Amino acid sequence: MKELETSIRSLPLVGKKTEEKLNSLGIKTLKDLLFYFPRKWDDFSNIVPISKILPGKINTIGGKVIECELIKSPKKKIDLVLAIISDSTGSVKAVWFNQPFIKTLLKKGEEILLTGKLVYSSYGLVFQNPVFEKIKSFSFRLHTGRIIPTYPETEGISSKFLRRLIKNALLMAKGKIRDYLPEEIRRNQALINLEKAIGQIHFPRDQKELKEAKKRLAFDELFLYQLRSQIEKLKFKSQNAYPIKFDLSLLKNFLKTLPFTLTKAQKKAAWEILKDLAKPIPMNRLLQGEVGSGKTIVATLAILEVVKNGYQVAFMAPTEILAFQHFEKIKNFLSPFGIHPYLLIGSISPKQKEKILKKIKEGEIKLIIGTHALIQKNVVFNKLALVIVDEQHRFGVKQRAAFRKGDFVPHFLSMSATPIPRTLALAIYGDLDISILDELPSNRGEVITYLVPKYKREKAYEFIKEQVANGRQVFVICPLIDKEGDKKDIEKKSVIKEYEKLSKEIFPDLKIGMLHGKLRPKEKEEVIKKFKEKEIEILVSTSVVELGIDFPNANVIMIEDAENFGLAQLHQFRGRVGRGPYKSYCLLFTNTENPDSLTRLKALEKIKNGFKLAELDLKFRGPGEFFGTRQSGFVDFKLASFLDLELVKKVQIEVEKLIKKDPLLNSYPELRKKLEEFQSEIHFE
Repeated sequence: MKELETSIRSLPLVGKKTEEKLNSLGIKTLKDLLFYFPRKWDDFSNIVPISKILPGKINTIGGKVIECELIKSPKKKIDLVLAIISDSTGSVKAVWFNQPFIKTLLKKGEEILLTGKLVYSSYGLVFQNPVFEKIKSFSFRLHTGRIIPTYPETEGISSKFLRRLIKNALLMAKGKIRDYLPEEIRRNQALINLEKAIGQIHFPRDQKELKEAKKRLAFDELFLYQLRSQIEKLKFKSQNAYPIKFDLSLLKNFLKTLPFTLTKAQKKAAWEILKDLAKPIPMNRLLQGEVGSGKTIVATLAILEVVKNGYQVAFMAPTEILAFQHFEKIKNFLSPFGIHPYLLIGSISPKQKEKILKKIKEGEIKLIIGTHALIQKNVVFNKLALVIVDEQHRFGVKQRAAFRKGDFVPHFLSMSATPIPRTLALAIYGDLDISILDELPSNRGEVITYLVPKYKREKAYEFIKEQVANGRQVFVICPLIDKEGDKKDIEKKSVIKEYEKLSKEIFPDLKIGMLHGKLRPKEKEEVIKKFKEKEIEILVSTSVVELGIDFPNANVIMIEDAENFGLAQLHQFRGRVGRGPYKSYCLLFTNTENPDSLTRLKALEKIKNGFKLAELDLKFRGPGEFFGTRQSGFVDFKLASFLDLELVKKVQIEVEKLIKKDPLLNSYPELRKKLEEFQSEIHFE
């Protein structure tokens, strides 16, 4: 589709300023414009006689302009255009505020189509600021009298303008949109061709055409995503890795040292991982389990086997706090076996770092735990056989390449505490094999959850005082660090303000601390240390606390403005407590009266299973919000949804058949080219 790469400036109606505004929407070429899909469609195709129009509703009528005058409103003295429209059944008024130019557009005697809401005003029953279009012989309706597309807009670029622009673009592109989807797939799935789909997504003649277009273009989005995943999987499996010999007696001895018994899910996941490690091809596996399901101990089993085979392991966490916690925990598990991890994080001194890097290069250090500091250029491994990445939904190709040295690729194990229904996980992480921990260890206590309305807040504060008096500790979670920034956040609780309020007004006699992302690493470490040593009784924090921090003495978590968080995230917060022998509580504070928000939060009181909550979360908020669309490698689809499991399955079948038949896509040059474009557009790392 090279012909479509022409600049948007070449279109009529596009000058330099308009070009800049279109560029801000990501529209730079003719192709960008054609693939700039509507965000919604309004069906204004039902044209009713004026005698049948309904007050308070959107109506579409056709009629003749009987009168049109420009007047001043009596009170505010603003310009009003007042028109009377008539058909064979009656007449109705239409009024436009602050749009005097409409007087020059509407001529007496002209036939028009008009769509708008009918309201009562000082002028009687009127159409208020309606959309209209003149009826000409053989004219193409753009703004009313049909299914009308509405687009994401910006200042100076309205949907009305985009409709005109896209209509011109479709005429220019006629016969130039080549279809990259193989004909046999289109036939198997009863899909219309691409050019037809593009035309119909913008200007469908009826609901059937709109449905056909959505079906085809949604299929394409999922197809390209999964095709890319499966090709990556094939590439990965074609490389060499160090095979790790499985030592059963070592494993049995290790399990004897543990103060708990592994769950069935942990045993199954460990076995899947150890089987993968034994192969001379690299493992690429996701270990998925909700907070407290015991992912770290499963990963430790793999570390033990790899290190005892004489190879190196790198364990990467997203924050220094979490890296240090993993370091402490894994050190305790493995020290009886003579394995001593080292910590590599940004805050260590240059002298310490130099020593550690030298030992890694010489192979003296077998287990290194750290942050993104592990993938800096100056980190050179000796025989790296396993990389474990915690709390990363996507660990990109570039980052993997940073670990690769020589002819061998390390085995990869990604860990995630975001519970995702299995079918959905398979669709999203098509390039990964998946192990799921879907049960909690027996030593994990139930966390009792309460939704706390405004009038019960004082009672909740008294309850917290009682818990602290009994020697327990409390987390308080707020959605913001401070009140600066977006006006829409002004009503949300902030860590800094809440810290001041709790310290001075609510709990002046208690020891309160504060943790958030703007603190320097050393400051964060100091706060964590104080909380661990019980010098802080109540810790006010942002969502930074959700990432794996482990304090068995904390038994209450209080979440302010709970409606601002997703169910999956709230469930992760809840997992911060209930890690010790004490009865634990999660208090969801909210001032909202929105019935949907309250229904969503109420679900947390009853449902304790993270995977069930994840399904609900996806239904309430959709995949974009659920995963956070800013995550690298996650696609915020325009039309497709991972929740459409029937379509996901159809796509999987077609991708599997195609890969089996032609893994390099040699017979499909157009598809191969489109896949390359897709990868660069999505910025898979």
